[in-house]
Amino acid sequence: MLPEPLRPPVVKSLVLQIIDAGIVTYSQPHAEEQMKKRRISIVDCINVLRGGAAAEGEYENGSWRYRINTPKMCVVIRFESESILDVVTAWRVK
Repeated sequence: MLPEPLRPPVVKSLVLQIIDAGIVTYSQPHAEEQMKKRRISIVDCINVLRGGAAAEGEYENGSWRYRINTPKMCVVIRFESESILDVVTAWRVK
């Protein structure tokens, strides 16, 4: 069990660790529908997760969520465990 909320540097480190050796899932149907509607690919999400900056956590719908931002996109994630992260939604920054 993760000691949430996590600080942004810990979020970023864990995200990179999970991308390299864990599992990235996409909330169904919400994340997949929103990504399709907004023309955001899985590759786009992974690139944002790799290169973006983590923000402070927000508690919503029973779990801690973390925004990972770049100047062009935002991906919201939650951690299922220390080796699984779930993409909740994503959007382009206008």
